[in-house]
Amino acid sequence: MHATDLLITGGDGYLGARLARHALATTDDRLLLWLHATHREAFEAKRQRLLAWLGFPEGRVQFAGGDVTAEDAFQGVEPQGIRSILHPAAATRFNVDVETARQVNIVGTRKVLAFAARCPHLERVALLSTIYTSGLMAGTIPEVAFDGKDGFSNYYEWSKWESERLMMTEFAHLPWEIIRIATVIADDASGAVTQQNAFHNTLKLFYYGLLALMPGACDTPLYFITGEFVTRAVLALLQYGAARAIYHVAHRQEESLALEPLIDLVYDTFGQDQRFATRRVLKPLFADRETFALLADGVNTFANSVVSQAVASVAPFSRQLFIKKRVLNDRTVALLPDYTAPDPTTLIRCTCERLLAERWQRGDHLAVH
Repeated sequence: MHATDLLITGGDGYLGARLARHALATTDDRLLLWLHATHREAFEAKRQRLLAWLGFPEGRVQFAGGDVTAEDAFQGVEPQGIRSILHPAAATRFNVDVETARQVNIVGTRKVLAFAARCPHLERVALLSTIYTSGLMAGTIPEVAFDGKDGFSNYYEWSKWESERLMMTEFAHLPWEIIRIATVIADDASGAVTQQNAFHNTLKLFYYGLLALMPGACDTPLYFITGEFVTRAVLALLQYGAARAIYHVAHRQEESLALEPLIDLVYDTFGQDQRFATRRVLKPLFADRETFALLADGVNTFANSVVSQAVASVAPFSRQLFIKKRVLNDRTVALLPDYTAPDPTTLIRCTCERLLAERWQRGDHLAVH
């Protein structure tokens, strides 16, 4: 491999690809994009597709790939010229099983950090994490290390917390940086959606009237951001952030919506759709922890039913909907002179309108917009 300024893992993923494109547009960095590929044909297909999406940048992008958990994951990658590493590659599903979470998010991170330790000119290695490494911790969520004592609502949260801990202990000597992000619900303020997650799946359940009971407290704040904000913030933090520091790429509580106002807004927006209005779908009733847990246990006996699948899609993050967090972002805002938060009502409404217009068709996250 030739000299590289910035290595990005998960280079063909939603965030990895956008970070690469933004870096090409705003810096002179030479990039090495690491792609998840188990065989040569898959690697080459991803490489060609990503090159086209990036606009065929002349001489500035190289590719490597394989399985990040493999012993030889970075074999053949020259560490000499790498100055920065961004590690967004992860299993991010809320319902991820424990072994997948362990292998991808913990073992995979260890492989990346071990490679980072071999880079003699490394200035920064940044782990993209989540504000939900706070787990079931309530109250103020500062930009500091968490102790994990409150537990977690799923293996995704736990494994990302473990990957943070790994970075701050076993690899504490590296110039590390932890960047925790909130939930990405749209590409930008227009509400365009090219990658769907639990948020969009839950809206689909609302639209089709498949969720009669909603777990959560009415006033639980929900933290949503756009992909555009993430890419700008992450690259700024990589360039200007301090070593051995933690940052939250999230908006403040007062810039976010709580659960009940959000659901009211969603149903108000859906009500403009004739098919939805004709079906007269009712908003779900709020259920306490015990009631929803009983429902989840009960429908497990009907594994293939639509209702059981709907409940199962919400259950992995349901405990978070009862936890009131006040996420702080002071360190991040201090490094972003142009920081602004979109109006949360407008963002949610635009996102819902785009989902309605496209009927939840999954977009191509490598489609040029």
